[in-house]
Amino acid sequence: MNKSIALQIEKLSKFYKLKNGNSLQALSNVSLDVKQGEIFGLLGPNGAGKSTLINILAGIVIKSEGSVKVWGFDLDLNPRQVRASIGIVPQEINVDPFFTPRRLLEIQAGLYGVAKKDRITDKILELTSLTDKANAYMRSLSGGMRRRLLVAKAMVHQPPILILDEPTAGVDVDLRQKLLENVKELNRQGVTIILTTHYLQEAEELCDRIAIINHGKIVALDKTENLLSEIHLKKIKFKIKNFKNIGDKLADNLPIEYSKNNEISIKYDKTIINIEDIIFKIKEKGLEIQDIMTEDADLEDVFLKLTNE
Repeated sequence: MNKSIALQIEKLSKFYKLKNGNSLQALSNVSLDVKQGEIFGLLGPNGAGKSTLINILAGIVIKSEGSVKVWGFDLDLNPRQVRASIGIVPQEINVDPFFTPRRLLEIQAGLYGVAKKDRITDKILELTSLTDKANAYMRSLSGGMRRRLLVAKAMVHQPPILILDEPTAGVDVDLRQKLLENVKELNRQGVTIILTTHYLQEAEELCDRIAIINHGKIVALDKTENLLSEIHLKKIKFKIKNFKNIGDKLADNLPIEYSKNNEISIKYDKTIINIEDIIFKIKEKGLEIQDIMTEDADLEDVFLKLTNE
């Protein structure tokens, strides 16, 4: 295994036996590599297989077929070394309300067998911006602080790979931004990060490469910019002076979206349709254009195209 590869998954499959004798395939022949030092996005709709994959890495679920190697350690032959190489930050916030962050991290380090002289509790508290709350009881911490504490817990054994499972789910915009800055800082410190998220803008901003999984299969795996370049969609917005409803589409392949601030938006395939034709059709409808703005496709367009959601 190449030393620059942090995680190598080859032909990984997972089958669940059902009571009626049939089997459910949660993962089918999944292969991917995560490079040392990158932020790798794992995206997919609910039920796509992301949680199954993470649970296999965590040792909670036993794979049916295939191989998993972490820093060269084989999951079948060296399960303890694999678990020691990975820190997993779960979606659910589940911490004892009567512990302090410092106490919780010390207990977690003990569970991993980290000797007291080797513990880096203070450094982890600083990295996750929890130093000021190190000795506060858990019940006094905000939701954002508790989320950062989950990240801190996953780092007590200094794993070179951190898996963040929906780290910003259910948090407000300001807190999300702080958490993302936290993720970037950890990555700058040399931590390889695997991120699952429903916020596609988040993945677009953070991830070097992205794998999209659907129905247990990898449907795309590439650099983020390459995935975006494969989509030929563009969006054009028109600010209209004499705003009015002109129907739900400008033509068969040109659906219209309306907004409250006298704007209409149209997505189009730039390899098929010329922007001048769209402008002509808008004017033909009797609308007076005040301003025009264009945008390239974003990761949401890629995701929708590949998952057919």
